[in-house]
Amino acid sequence: MRLLLSALMLLVFSGMAVPASFAESDCPDLEKKPVKVEGWISKKFKKERKRIFKEFKEMGHTRTALRVFPMGDTAKVVAIGRCVPAYIARHILEKTLLYTAGVGSLVNQAFLPPHWVGIGTTMFDEPSQQKVNGEQVKQLMDPSLSDHNFHALYQKFSIQDDMVPYFGLQRPNAKKVD
Repeated sequence: MRLLLSALMLLVFSGMAVPASFAESDCPDLEKKPVKVEGWISKKFKKERKRIFKEFKEMGHTRTALRVFPMGDTAKVVAIGRCVPAYIARHILEKTLLYTAGVGSLVNQAFLPPHWVGIGTTMFDEPSQQKVNGEQVKQLMDPSLSDHNFHALYQKFSIQDDMVPYFGLQRPNAKKVD
């Protein structure tokens, strides 16, 4: 009985892991599963929030759950799931640069739902992120990138550091995804 239970648990938990090489072709159609955009816009845009929220939706196939950040500027963190089409991701990055504190870090896709985008989000700790510069963000916004090339570039830019600061010391990153 114990062996049967162990085998059943192994099957259940092994099915939860998402392989890193999961292709966009394995993603459900946007008609069935639209992209959810969640996060924050900067407080200075509070009076324009309804218009701004519509701008985030204008590409279609998206649902938004945006809020006004209560303390000024947002975090500079962006998270883009692996099934978000490049044209939607670029549109969201463009709007993020306009209405948040900017893009300073990308979250590794291993921590994200496939059809999800987070902007100005504070829900991911530093070990799950990687800092990016303006040139890297500009490369992501290149309209000539296909979905596959966009996500390959995003994954390249969001590889986490091997060592992270921990109480003043450098320790191995426990959240490192290989």
